[in-house]
Amino acid sequence: MDYAIDLLKILLPAGIVLYGMYLVVVSFLSKEREKMIVELKTQNSKTILPIRLQAAERLCLLLERISPNNLVRRSNPSSLTASELHAQLLHEVREEFNHNFSQQVYFSEQTWEAVKNAVENVNTLINQSRQSVDKEASGMDLAKAIFTRSLEQNNDAVSYALKLVKSEINIYF
Repeated sequence: MDYAIDLLKILLPAGIVLYGMYLVVVSFLSKEREKMIVELKTQNSKTILPIRLQAAERLCLLLERISPNNLVRRSNPSSLTASELHAQLLHEVREEFNHNFSQQVYFSEQTWEAVKNAVENVNTLINQSRQSVDKEASGMDLAKAIFTRSLEQNNDAVSYALKLVKSEINIYF
């Protein structure tokens, strides 16, 4: 019996010391792991944040370029017929959107849907304006119809999408 008590006197403190060492090692490894995760996130943000900002710039530029006023001003409506201007405007909107399609990776689903809705809204505005002018109308007549319809619209999808892109980027600053 004395032998068991002596053995217990040795094993009990040794067990407590081993358990304490186990807790220290686990705590140390846990803190090191957390430190590595924070370091990886910092490195990621240094890499991804500039790319995300560039994507936001490109989406803002897309939205500004497809806004009806800027779109018509960039083309030369006086030298084109309404049909030619209509085709050119739709082509420009489509090309701008296709060129920036990959930017959706950097934005939320809601923001990307707003951008798509803005593009569709501009296409609809151009098509409706084309239908409202004569078949033999000049490009200037179509441009005036587009400006008029653009001013009449209460729900400006381009401005809304632009606001969403800007607010999403403001989260990071």
